[in-house]
Amino acid sequence: MPKRNRLHFLMPPPQWRTAVVLMCGAIIGLGSYAFYSSKAWSYLSNSPETCVNCHIMAPQYATWQHSSHREKANCNDCHVPHDNPFRTYFFKAKDGMRHATMFTLRLEPQNIFIKEAGIEVVQENCIRCHGGLIANAQLMVQTRQFHTSFEERLCWECHREVPHGRVKSLSSTPYARVPMLSSPVPVWLKKMTE
Repeated sequence: MPKRNRLHFLMPPPQWRTAVVLMCGAIIGLGSYAFYSSKAWSYLSNSPETCVNCHIMAPQYATWQHSSHREKANCNDCHVPHDNPFRTYFFKAKDGMRHATMFTLRLEPQNIFIKEAGIEVVQENCIRCHGGLIANAQLMVQTRQFHTSFEERLCWECHREVPHGRVKSLSSTPYARVPMLSSPVPVWLKKMTE
């Protein structure tokens, strides 16, 4: 069978070709615009500024910026799993799609609360970063048993102020300075369009 005949079933009937080309062009155009306007490429980075693409995260960014974690950890260090790359990017994609959908449909709550999957990830990352410190603390305060078991309590039940303080709403950090991403278009994309 000639190659042309094998691919022939993929082509729309001649009377539909113009409509199909226009529809595909519209879908690609709208998809490209959504990709550009949402700064989708920035979500692949570890930059904390990415998290404030949506204004709703301004209090979390501002309080993190004034915390002790600012020098050592960014948003992804705490809020994304680090045990393997597949889980890392799957979690980022799943969480990012949920955030984008809620923000686009204006479903975001005034008070942001972490979801169950996020709670597990943050707890894992607290232990990953501070495990050695906790082991030493157990020796020092063995009689009081503050850090008896990670299954019994979450780290932020006691360390409530770290790193976001008691953030409750958009108005909890008035006059918070939130940065814009340095470049609205990534360098690789600029080079492709020039």
